[in-house]
Amino acid sequence: MKRDRIIYYVVTGLFSLMMLMSAGMYIFNNEAIQETFMRLGHPTYIIYPLAILKILGLVAIWTRASTWLKEWAYAGYFFNAVLAGAGHLSVGDGEVGGAIVAIVLLFTSYFMDKKVFGKSLV
Repeated sequence: MKRDRIIYYVVTGLFSLMMLMSAGMYIFNNEAIQETFMRLGHPTYIIYPLAILKILGLVAIWTRASTWLKEWAYAGYFFNAVLAGAGHLSVGDGEVGGAIVAIVLLFTSYFMDKKVFGKSLV
């Protein structure tokens, strides 16, 4: 049980760092992110809301105040990573690696959360 808890915290911490770095780039390096979004065919007006939602999702996961909200945060991150990976694949820019890492960390965090803390809605 202690090993599972350590795995959960390490993986969730790595995922959190990845999302915080992403949100930070969206906010503080907005011009470069706008170029990337335009290249991928995404509207640039979603950059700031997406950054805020990434941060709020981490709050939902770490506080575990609401199981329902935590589940939606994991789902939002999943859709974000899958769509980001698909976008990068479609333009062929070779940047799909970050999305793959995010998905692996996300799934590991999610299933270890279920193993360590239980309380699943599924």
